[in-house]
Amino acid sequence: MELQDKYIRFDWAVKRLLRHKANFGVLEGFLTVLIGDEIHIVEILESEGNQQTEDDKFNRVDIKALNSKNEIVIIEIQNTRELYYLERILYGVAKAITEHISLGETYYKVKKIYSISILYFDIGHGTDYLYHGQNIFKGVHTGDFLQVSTREKDAIVPRMPSEIYPEYFLIRVNEFNKVAVTPLEEWIEYLKTGIIRPDTTAPGLGEAREKLKYYSMTPQERHAYDEHLSALMIQNDVLDSAKLEGKIEGRLEGRAEGRAEGRAEGREEGRAEGRAEGREEGIKEGVLRNARRMKEKGFSTEDIMEITGLTFEEVSQL
Repeated sequence: MELQDKYIRFDWAVKRLLRHKANFGVLEGFLTVLIGDEIHIVEILESEGNQQTEDDKFNRVDIKALNSKNEIVIIEIQNTRELYYLERILYGVAKAITEHISLGETYYKVKKIYSISILYFDIGHGTDYLYHGQNIFKGVHTGDFLQVSTREKDAIVPRMPSEIYPEYFLIRVNEFNKVAVTPLEEWIEYLKTGIIRPDTTAPGLGEAREKLKYYSMTPQERHAYDEHLSALMIQNDVLDSAKLEGKIEGRLEGRAEGRAEGRAEGREEGRAEGRAEGREEGIKEGVLRNARRMKEKGFSTEDIMEITGLTFEEVSQL
């Protein structure tokens, strides 16, 4: 690959480059292709929600933007497996909704939220690389879709629940194994490989070719970027080892429990539970070991949280 064809990973660009107004075109192109509607970014919002009480959880996302329709777009890029990921993005959406409506305002002020997760780990079973979820109300007996009426500017306006409720996009990057033909596929190809075609016409990718060149960064920026990639490689290696250890431990535990019960049903249940528990414990321990190594090497708490998915409390206790 020629030097000019090497491009910065999207996760790095989101945190450091795409927050600048001059680079909004890259982000707008990606969102337009994904959502299927022309998106214009008005501003980048603070992406870490404040705690309302000492027991509340932080809401940290990679980027949060306000578009020209007064809707909020949340983008999270997850490089490594995280337990309860679906629960976390649900919490993030709920937090964003409550943060952007003030006490005393009417519920009409509730903002529509788009939650976009770019995932580089196996979140579950499925045959597609892109999944989309939104709220609909379907007649149990008639099969029709409910259309609600709301009052806007002294007029009664019919709206579909999907115009109000959040929408979720899960992009399973590692599951993309096609020849890119459509603009969306070209974007997923870039997310997976870092390759952008020189003749691309996909919205946002032309701008990305100009603004996300690796060799356009300063030597200091390139060094920080290379360190980021190195940390990701270490993390993935540790996770792969942890998964293998978890599987082995799970099989041993499952066999022991199965033999103790002395019944076929007991063996099957024991193996299944043992595999699951061993796998989860092994992965978690592997993440913690890697986080300790990064802390010893001088990584900041924020970088460790970003790479491992651990909470502030978990990193502080290492």
